[in-house]
Amino acid sequence: MTSEVYFGSVLHGARNQGAALARKLDLIIEQLDFSTIEKKEKVAIKMHLGFRDGYQTVPVFFVRRIVKAIRKQGAFPFITDNPTAVYNAVDRGYTQETCGCPLIPIAGVKDGYTKTTFIDFQNVDTLEMGGVLHDADVLVDLTHAKGHNSSGFGGAIKNIALGGYHGPSRWRKIHGVEQSIPYWDNEKCTPEHAKKLVKACPDNLISYDEEKHKLTLNFGMCNQCGECIKVDEGVGSLSLKPENFALFQELMARSANEVLKTFDKNKQFFITFAIDITALCDCWGFGQPVVINDIGVLGSRDIVAIEQATLDLIANEGLIENMIPPYIRNPILDPSIDLHPFARLHGPMKDPYIVTKYAEELGMGSREYKLIEVLSIEEAKRIDFKSQTFEDQPTFF
Repeated sequence: MTSEVYFGSVLHGARNQGAALARKLDLIIEQLDFSTIEKKEKVAIKMHLGFRDGYQTVPVFFVRRIVKAIRKQGAFPFITDNPTAVYNAVDRGYTQETCGCPLIPIAGVKDGYTKTTFIDFQNVDTLEMGGVLHDADVLVDLTHAKGHNSSGFGGAIKNIALGGYHGPSRWRKIHGVEQSIPYWDNEKCTPEHAKKLVKACPDNLISYDEEKHKLTLNFGMCNQCGECIKVDEGVGSLSLKPENFALFQELMARSANEVLKTFDKNKQFFITFAIDITALCDCWGFGQPVVINDIGVLGSRDIVAIEQATLDLIANEGLIENMIPPYIRNPILDPSIDLHPFARLHGPMKDPYIVTKYAEELGMGSREYKLIEVLSIEEAKRIDFKSQTFEDQPTFF
C-alpha cells in the first residue's frame, strides 16, 4: 500500500510569512487530522531534548505550535524524553512555559518506572519501556533528522526505538546487540596477534582482555575501514560482516514496533524536521557542522513512509562535503559508489534504509509513499498574500 507523506520545503515562493515554514507546518498538521485525538486524552510528544551543549534539536518555536494544535482538541499534551534531557532541557530553551505543556521524564524521575517488554531477539530477551510513554493515549513522534554512528541515521524510528526505553535498555542492550553474531575466532588468534589487531584500529575500537583471551569490537563507532582485516590477512581470525551491523537496525525496528503496539493506529502521528542535519546524533551534546542542506518538515500517519521519504530527500540533497567534520574519518565520497550520504560517512554496512526494510516486514507501515508538498514555490507564487507585517512600533499584534 502507498502511504501519504506531507512535505513542506524550507524554500518558499513568496516574501511573506504566509508562505514560510511555520505556515507549512500548520498545513501539515491540518492534513494529519488531529481530530482523532479526543478530549482529555494524554498526548505524549516524544522528542529528543538534546544534551549538554547541543542546540540543534527541534526549535521550541515549532514545538509550541504543535502543542497548541493538540490543545485545541481539548487534550493534554506533554513532552517526554529521558530524565537527564528533561532535567536540563531549560538550558536549551525547553520549559513548560516556552513549550506550552509539561516536560515529564519518560521512565519517571529515577528512570525506574518501566514496563517490561519481551523482545526475544538475539542476545536481548527484554527491554524496559518508559512507563510514562506506555501510559499515554496518543503518540506524537516529533523527530529531528540527523546522522547516527550505529545505524547511519536517527529519525522517527530511532526516536522511539531507543528513546522510548530506559537508560540501561538503550546503553546495555540495544547498544551491544551487534555482539550476538560471532566475529572473532579465539582459536585462530594468539594473544600476540590479538594485540596487533588492537593496534591496527585507528579509532581505538578494538579491545583485548588477555586474561580471558577475549577480543571485542565496538561496532557502534566502526566505519569499516578494514585496517584490522589487513593485519588479520593470512590468519582469518576476525571478520566484519554486514549481519553484525544490521542487528542494531533490526532491533530498532522491533523495539519501535513494541512502542507502537501500545497506541491505537489512529492515535499515532509522525512529524520530522529535516533541518540542521548533522553527522552524529544530538545525544553527543555539542554543536556540529551541518552536513546536509536544510530540507524542510515532513508529516505522516505512517512511521515507515516518513522515514523512507526523509532518507530519500536527504539522498537527493547530498552531502556538503566541505562541512564534513574532521572526526568523520575517511568518508566515501566517490560518486561512482552508490551509497546513501550517511553510509558515506559511517560506512557502507550502515545503510540507513535497512531499518525501513525490517519495519515494513514487521507490518509497521509501507516504504511506498506519495510525497504531497504543501505550499510549493509554484503555488505560493499564485497566491495574493496580504502585505507583510513589520514590527515598526510596539503594537504587540
